[in-house]
Order: sequence, then C-alpha cells, then structure tokens
Amino acid sequence: MPKFVFLATDLALYLQLLVLALYVAHALRTPLLRQTWRYVQRDATAMACSVILGLFMLVAVLDSVHFRPVLPNAPDAPAGTAPAYSMQTLSVLDAVLSGPREAREKTYSQPLATHQFAKESLQRDGVTVRDYPRLKFGGSHLQDPPNQWASDVLSRSVRGLASGALVALLAAAALAQALARRHTLTLGQAASAAWHGQLGVPWRAIALTVTALMLISAWVAALWPYYHVLGTDQTGNDVLFMCLKSIRTAVVIGSLATIATIPLALVFGILAGYFKGWVDDAIQYFYTVLSSIPSVLLISAFVLMIQVFIDKNPQLFETGLERADIRLFLLAMILGITGWAQLARLLRAETLKLSELDYVQAARAFGVSDSGIMRRHILPNLTHIVVIVAVLDFSGLVLYEAVLSYVGVGVDPNTNSFGTMINTARNEMSRDPLVWWNLFSAFGFMVVLVLSMTLFAGAVREAFDPRARAFRVRSSTQSVATAKEAA
Repeated sequence: MPKFVFLATDLALYLQLLVLALYVAHALRTPLLRQTWRYVQRDATAMACSVILGLFMLVAVLDSVHFRPVLPNAPDAPAGTAPAYSMQTLSVLDAVLSGPREAREKTYSQPLATHQFAKESLQRDGVTVRDYPRLKFGGSHLQDPPNQWASDVLSRSVRGLASGALVALLAAAALAQALARRHTLTLGQAASAAWHGQLGVPWRAIALTVTALMLISAWVAALWPYYHVLGTDQTGNDVLFMCLKSIRTAVVIGSLATIATIPLALVFGILAGYFKGWVDDAIQYFYTVLSSIPSVLLISAFVLMIQVFIDKNPQLFETGLERADIRLFLLAMILGITGWAQLARLLRAETLKLSELDYVQAARAFGVSDSGIMRRHILPNLTHIVVIVAVLDFSGLVLYEAVLSYVGVGVDPNTNSFGTMINTARNEMSRDPLVWWNLFSAFGFMVVLVLSMTLFAGAVREAFDPRARAFRVRSSTQSVATAKEAA
C-alpha cells in the first residue's frame, strides 16, 4: 500500500471543501439563503460556468491526493521486510495520467506532431544530414507518418467525438428521466420543459456545456495516448499535462488567499466602523499605509524572506515537493495578509451604517455588550459583502499569481503554474520559427478559469446585492421600452 502524504495545501483544500459542504447544508436549511442562491441557479450563464468550475475543482482535488509509491523488494530480501517507499511524491492525477507524464520527448514538438520541431544532425546510410528527428512517443505507432498521419488523426478524432456525443446523449436521457420522475411528467414532456427553461433551472445551458466538455474530453482521450495534443515544451514535457497540473496551483492560490483575507478584513473593518473615534483613525491609518506600498514590492520582500528561511532549513522537508508546497502555501497567505485593505474599507462603511440602525440602538439600550452586538447583529449582516468580494477576488488572485510568477517572485520554479508557463514562453515568443503553443495553452486555460469565475461571481453579486439586481431589471426594462419606441 502506498504511503499517503498530506501537504499543507492539501489539508487546506480539504478543509475548504468541508467548510463549503457545511455552508451548503446551512444554506439549504435557511429559507433566505436558499431563495438567494435560487436566483443564481436561474441564471443560465452562471450555471454553465459552474459546470466548468466544477470540472476545474475536480482536477484540483485529484491533484491534491498525494502518495509515495511502494518500491519493490529485493529478490533476496527476507520475508516480513518493511516496505520501502519512493522519494518521488505523486498524486492521483499523476497516476491516472501516467502515460502523458512519462512520455517525455527531447525538446519542442508542435501539437499532434510526429517529428521534432527543430532540425538535428542525423546519420542516414553513413551520411550526416540535417532533418527533423522522429519523436519517441508522439506518433510512434505510425510506420509512414507523412502518408498515415492525416487519416490516423481524422479517424481517431471521429471516434472520439462520436463516443463523446454518445456519452452526452446518455447523460441527457438520464437527466430527462430523473426530471420526469421528479415532476411527474412523461419523458418527452420533461425533455421539452427542461429545454425551454420551464423547470426553474436552465437545463439547456447546463446540457450544452456538459456536451461541449464531453466532446472535448473524448477527443483528447482518443488522441492523447498516441500524440502530444498540445505539443511539448523545451524539455520535452507534455504541455496539456502541465496545464492540468497548473489548475491546482491556481485554485489553491485563489481560494487560500481569499480565505486569508477575510479574518483580518472582518476584524479591522467591524472594529473601525463600530467604535469609531481613535480606533477608526488608527485602523484607517494602518491600512492606508499598507495600501500605499506597491503590492509587488511588498510581496516580493516577503517571498524572498521565506525563500531564505527554506534554503537555510532543508532538514524540515523530506522531498522537493514538500519544499515547493510550503512556498505555495505561504505565498497564498502573503497574498491574503497584504490584500485585506479593500474588503476592510467596505466592511467599515457597512458597519458604520448598521451601528446606527434601530435594532442596534435597542440592543445597546438593553445592555447588550459590544462584543455581543458585533457578533449577533453586525457580523450576520455583513455576510453578503464577504461572499460577493470573496468570489470576485478569486479571479484577481489567479491573475496576480501569474504576474508574480512572470516576474520571478511567485511559486517555486518546480511547481506547475500558468504564470511559470507564461514566463517560460516569454523567450519562446522571440524564437524563429515561433514556439506559440506553450503560451497559447497556458493563456487559454487561465482565461477559461478566470472568465468562468468572473461570470459566476457576477450572478452571485446580483443575487446577494438587491440594488444590483434592481439596476439590471430597470436597465432591461428601459432597453425594451426604447426598442418599442424605435419600432
């Protein structure tokens, strides 16, 4: 049995999933929260984005279950010998994708290529020639690549897309059957009602998103065992595998940094808005000074201090992965600790308003302590702001990690991340011929993640902020009236 390894970011991610599950259970038991989230549930764009975010989260979770494989015992080892474990720490994602992980080429190769990107000196019939050498893994099953490549890629693509369409069709049929049973309808009526959005949930948007993901996944699954779908990098690593490994880094940075922001913002924001006076002045002065320091310089200083500590204490880490993981964890904490000022300002302003309301004044008149008022009356009414800002900040933190890694003060160089890939691609863009697929792949994955989270955050903001929802309804009404007048 392998030896499971629990990294700091693994435990943090597990804790987040537990808290999320508890929040979902609490929201289902609370009528007001349930009604608010139903507004998000009725948004077609938000539900389509939630499917994509769920897939990203699944990849991050699979990449957060780490273990060290058992090494085979020596042939002459006595019975009962304690098992020895590899020094290499793998994840479940590594085990599932062992083929692409181990299919390392010598250097660059284009997507779906059978030959290396750059020419080399080769010996043919005793003569040295300059040509493109065959890849060790990509297209190695082809005997005559120039004549077989197009037909092979086409046939495997068709089979993959057909299997993806079949799986999507079966999933749609199962969904229609479940909806028919739930709403007491026939299968055709349930399918028609779901497609036209008559069941309260935009099932059409969800079904189309799932179908697109099924088709893409099936196409990749059909080609990936035989080709490098997105090519390879300078050291021959599969680019698609590196992109999937980078998802965990983005999720960890975005979620952990956001969570680290909330406690400081809540404490300082509520204290400043409730007590006012010199407490408010001191806290405002503190976060104003903090905000005046350039964020990149402040974070860089902290990261360099952490790196010095890690370098001077190598005995604290058994493997290089643990060393890189603690830097990732501390980077997320640094981003949270240095980024709480904006949320604190919002919470201070809302607390100033709440502290003057009648029920707070009545609580003071009845002798309720300040801590009791802040805990029972102020904090619950700030939850919507915290939820909105937390969801909105996730996208910004993912992009911030990419910027920090681009300038060399982000995650450990051995940690896969979109910022590291983009930083590596900086020199590749000046090559001739151009190596474009590394930058394109990292940028594409990051844009999909950030855009999905941003659109989902917009729906959450409208659900938890009635003023934003009213503005949207009013704008839509004015647009319809304007269109009618123009007609």
